[in-house]
Amino acid sequence: QVQLVESGGGLVQPGGSLRLSCAASGDMFSGYAMDWYRQAPGKRRELVAAVTSGGSTNYADSVKGRFTISRDNAKNILYLQMNSLKPEDTAIYYCHVNLRMRNYWGQGTQVTVST
Repeated sequence: QVQLVESGGGLVQPGGSLRLSCAASGDMFSGYAMDWYRQAPGKRRELVAAVTSGGSTNYADSVKGRFTISRDNAKNILYLQMNSLKPEDTAIYYCHVNLRMRNYWGQGTQVTVST
């Protein structure tokens, strides 16, 4: 069965960096787009960044120039490099993939940006 497992979250000061990873298993992911979403307390889940099977990327305006999404198809791992973090980036970050019209989500990893 498909499993997505995120890691790399934590507490970081404003201006700091974190690298999130999402290990995918149970299917072949190289032919599908994969995404990072986040959900802050009291807010709706929002798309942060996406990468297609061919490597094209798309970002939310709020993270452009600070976050970079990438993937290692050989290892089935999705990454999110987050630089210049701000308190408003605090949220639970989720890995997502849509495989054959079915959505799969990881359990999420908490990112907290605070002094």
